Amino acid sequence: MTISGKNVAFLVAKEGIEQVELTEPWQAVKNAGGTPKLISDELGTVQAYHHLDKADTFAVDVPTDQANVGDYAALVLPGGVANGDQLRMQQSAVDFVTAMTDAGKPVGVICHGGWVLIEAEAVSGRRLTSWPSMQTDFRNAGAEWADEEVIVDNAGFPLVSSRKPDDLPAFCRELVAVIEKA
Repeated sequence: MTISGKNVAFLVAKEGIEQVELTEPWQAVKNAGGTPKLISDELGTVQAYHHLDKADTFAVDVPTDQANVGDYAALVLPGGVANGDQLRMQQSAVDFVTAMTDAGKPVGVICHGGWVLIEAEAVSGRRLTSWPSMQTDFRNAGAEWADEEVIVDNAGFPLVSSRKPDDLPAFCRELVAVIEKA
């Protein structure tokens, strides 16, 4: 599979990102020929975690309020409880997600990354998965939640979702396949 020449936005909060849910999809995009770009509320670095322990920091490429939807072929929303919770409270992040979904761009979301999709009112009528503790949030927002390794829902914008780090091989495979078709 190749996504050569396609930029892929990875949207994260300033801290609390589950590192493997950022780095493995990032590498999958690169391996397929795409160019991942890290987007966050402000320039500088973001702090990733291995569950509750601090891990690496990553440099932000573009602040959210300067991210142009037309520059990106797809959006990835990594997990991490604190990441997902903070992201949904940032209006510029919600606006970017809304613009991406309104434009019909593919979205990949894993674990707790989906809270911003709920805030952007982008899950009603969609079938998806997440970390199990979020199932009520998704159902209350009008989504059909299922406990599966990976779900691809093509109603409206293509949506690839997974539950947890163990699902990353399937998530990365489906994410790249969906971006390739876009």
